[in-house]
Amino acid sequence: MVILAKCYGTYPVEAISNFRDTTMVSAIIVAAGQGTRLQGQQRKQYLTLGGIPILTRTLAVFDKCDQIQHIILVVPQDDFDFCKKNIVEPAGLSRKIIMAPGGERRQQSVFNGLKKVAPDCRIVVIHDGVRPFVQTEQLIECIDGARQTGACIMGVPARETLKEVDASHHIIQTLKRDGVWLAQTPQAFRHDLIRTAHDRARLEGYSATDDASLVERIGAAVKIITGSRNNIKITVKEDLETADWILASGNR
Repeated sequence: MVILAKCYGTYPVEAISNFRDTTMVSAIIVAAGQGTRLQGQQRKQYLTLGGIPILTRTLAVFDKCDQIQHIILVVPQDDFDFCKKNIVEPAGLSRKIIMAPGGERRQQSVFNGLKKVAPDCRIVVIHDGVRPFVQTEQLIECIDGARQTGACIMGVPARETLKEVDASHHIIQTLKRDGVWLAQTPQAFRHDLIRTAHDRARLEGYSATDDASLVERIGAAVKIITGSRNNIKITVKEDLETADWILASGNR
């Protein structure tokens, strides 16, 4: 159980630097989205790439990573049986998959996954189920970064010109892209750190689009390492077309 202090300050750096027990690593694969932007009959995480469901491909990468002991799969509760029969069992995974119910938003889904993490877990790595092109080496690098610093995520530097716009899509200003990165998953954290960040956000009614934002909010430093531009999140139809090209090219 994580107990929050009444007055929040920055997360103590010494608590991170003194952390040396790195035995247990758990992964939370978040695949609870409705897939509405693809406008299809089936949720996007269950669509196939090269005849294999997107979510199955993602799970297979985590299953092959020797540093991960537990895998928690977060999907809509009504899909538990479907996922077991059509996603998990046909994949022939070596690790047992622990199911957790999705929430109304991604943040709630991750929190539901955190509640399934074993008490002796030391590192938690969180990943979008619809990012099937993550590589084992990237997972290991991200986990090692979290072991060293407490929090580490993958991302890529922004290459395009960035524009801030208003509600009518008129440009307000052009933003400097120097030092701006596009965040990806996996995102890895010390277990007590990410749980504290989520507990505080829930207590204060705060929501964010990724887990690193919650950790930043409690004053902890988050390291970012270079990922791959092929580590795409499949969200819209064009992403499926890109994913087909990546798969066919073998350039992941």
